[in-house]
Amino acid sequence: MSSQPHIVLPWFVRRTRLPLLSLRCVDCGSESATTGEGRFRVNSNGKLVDVWLLVRCTSCDRTGKLTVHHRVPVGSFDPAELHRYRVNDRELVASTLLDPLLARRNRFALDWTGAWLLHAPPARLDEAWPVQVEVVFDDPVPVRPDRLIAHGLGLSRNAALRRIKSDSPLRRPTSTGFTFTVMPED
Repeated sequence: MSSQPHIVLPWFVRRTRLPLLSLRCVDCGSESATTGEGRFRVNSNGKLVDVWLLVRCTSCDRTGKLTVHHRVPVGSFDPAELHRYRVNDRELVASTLLDPLLARRNRFALDWTGAWLLHAPPARLDEAWPVQVEVVFDDPVPVRPDRLIAHGLGLSRNAALRRIKSDSPLRRPTSTGFTFTVMPED
């Protein structure tokens, strides 16, 4: 890195909506489903509780269920959490959907295409050098840093990779913050 004074720019990656699910529909065979507004189904027989997250096929509108809790004793739930399931709390829907254990148990992957937005101040690349950028993720949105950087700088990926220095791997998706430095053109 250079000992010259530099500008530090904050970039924020924010989720704009819940991601789609890559999940095969049993009716039409489509590979895409959504949680829509996000609803849970809670079933209790007095002693045991089942909780499902309802999903809808984007092609045929068939409703399916993702198992969140199966045959769990009522006493093991915090009453406030059980209430949040019953009233379809939006934050609980998001945190449940983003839970990697739920995805593994129910065999689906998340499709983040179009579900996030980069908030970046305009980079004034003609002024002081080098420019250091700190990327912060408000939600665990997995993006490839090289694509994010190219998008934020308005450059091709190759041009962006030639002009940046980073200690983080740039071609592997990440959902944690990282920093990089933009160097002047040669």
